[in-house]
Amino acid sequence: MLDNCIFCKIGNGEIETEFLYKDDTVCAINDINPVAPVHILIFPLEHIDEIGDEELRGSRWMGHILYVSKKVADLTGIKDSGFRIVINQGSDSGQEVQHLHAHVIGGRPLGSLG
Repeated sequence: MLDNCIFCKIGNGEIETEFLYKDDTVCAINDINPVAPVHILIFPLEHIDEIGDEELRGSRWMGHILYVSKKVADLTGIKDSGFRIVINQGSDSGQEVQHLHAHVIGGRPLGSLG
């Protein structure tokens, strides 16, 4: 855990929030600045800066994040109509928090990427 990482503080309970999903590896919360009716953030409880970090050890984290993405899409009622999973990497992508996380976005027709 990094002392100044907001996602680490949320994951360990230092900052109170409502979890849509939480297990011993990742958690899912609503984004505080949603870009769609459903906008969920999924992130590892362990601090991982980015996709290329050694802590990822293969596909363990990414596979679980994708699994949980579908699970929260089902919980929020967007699984059947469709949703987007986005991982921003680096400043040009718009990444705001330096802790690996995925956005699950849906609840309305989504425009094209880019």
